[in-house]
Amino acid sequence: MRKIFKVLKKLFVLFIILMILVTVSIFTYHNYLLKKESALIKNAGTLVDFNSKKINVYIEGRGEDTYVFMPGSGVAAPVYEMKGLYSKFSKENKIAVINRAGYGHSDVFNDNRNIDTILEQTRSSLIQSGNKPPYILVPHSLSGLEAIYWAQKYPNEVKGIIALDIGLPKQYVTHKMSLVDSLTVRGMNLLSKMGFHRLFPSLTFNPEVIKQSFLTEHEKEVFKAISYKQFFNNNMKQELLQVYENGKKSVALPIPTETPILFLDAITEENKNSKYTKQKNKDYEEFAEQLLISDVITIEGKHSIYLYSPDEIYNLAKDFINNKVEKN
Repeated sequence: MRKIFKVLKKLFVLFIILMILVTVSIFTYHNYLLKKESALIKNAGTLVDFNSKKINVYIEGRGEDTYVFMPGSGVAAPVYEMKGLYSKFSKENKIAVINRAGYGHSDVFNDNRNIDTILEQTRSSLIQSGNKPPYILVPHSLSGLEAIYWAQKYPNEVKGIIALDIGLPKQYVTHKMSLVDSLTVRGMNLLSKMGFHRLFPSLTFNPEVIKQSFLTEHEKEVFKAISYKQFFNNNMKQELLQVYENGKKSVALPIPTETPILFLDAITEENKNSKYTKQKNKDYEEFAEQLLISDVITIEGKHSIYLYSPDEIYNLAKDFINNKVEKN
């Protein structure tokens, strides 16, 4: 029995040593590649200063309206990932892509990601980069919370919202993050600091971006480099951990009834009859009914709908703004 115990103890020690060596090796290799890839990551857009930290705003096109593209959680390189969509808008309009703290060419901030902080950073970044309100907001996923809060607090600054499969404030409050989810978020953040995400490229960035042709080969390399650098950093972690409290702040305010919102609901064929899909559409319909100008339209595609139906989104948005917003 003692011999077996000694063998097991030695095996355990060897396992721990092996794990330490593997972790150190991955961490060292990750940082080596970060230095090598840094040559690819050159700023695209305007950098706005916030007490020695910077937020990037990418601007393209000209026009009377400014469409503000707001990426969802974890979209580490939005200027590259959302190009297939915003490039259609920039042909006739001015667009601005907001790289929140920790995204794209922006720095990682050491704040708690309170929604008031996020919104003030966004508003200030747009103004300082030469973009004046009112804006047409184009949020995706988690950014829907910020967009709706923006319309609640500063309705005169929001001409309309083109909501790309967004999360509603009520949904984040109703479906509060569990302890397991919270630990998973913290664990992902820790593993990303060690560089373990290098082993899983398809989790680090959306492979659909690489498959499509709206980026040049060089831009695809930049996209991957930024994704490896920013993946699940402290700001992305804190955004998710703070989402319940941020949702409560929005839910406590009146619905922005005078803000026109076009809800684009992404639905895949295999999930169209699922309980989650039906509830999401019901939530959109209930929210839309409280607005003076609104519409809810389903689009076939995955959650990152801007990658799958950019032409349809552009045409629906243009029709909504021209025929429902401008005429009213």
